[in-house]
Amino acid sequence: MNNIKYELITCIVNAGFAVEAMEAAKKAGATGGTILRARGTANPEAEEFYNISIQPDKEILWVIVPKDIKDDVMHRLYQDVGLNTPGKGIAFSMPISNAVGLHE
Repeated sequence: MNNIKYELITCIVNAGFAVEAMEAAKKAGATGGTILRARGTANPEAEEFYNISIQPDKEILWVIVPKDIKDDVMHRLYQDVGLNTPGKGIAFSMPISNAVGLHE
């Protein structure tokens, strides 16, 4: 039986776009998240292959959402801060099997 109620969405964007990513997630029903600073490690071959300049300074947004709104949040992140935007963001999700401190 699948008891997964929540998903963790990770969105990695260029520095300065995490607040915009959080606003996008909230439009789709998320209530809050955590922003971390990070540094990317892309190589020149990836930049040439995708024909883009990869900014090394990144921000990571972690958002825990109910499973039933995960697709809406992911879609909104793609639209507002995805690879075809200045944020150049990517997002992925992972199921959360157990969590404490979340309100039902």
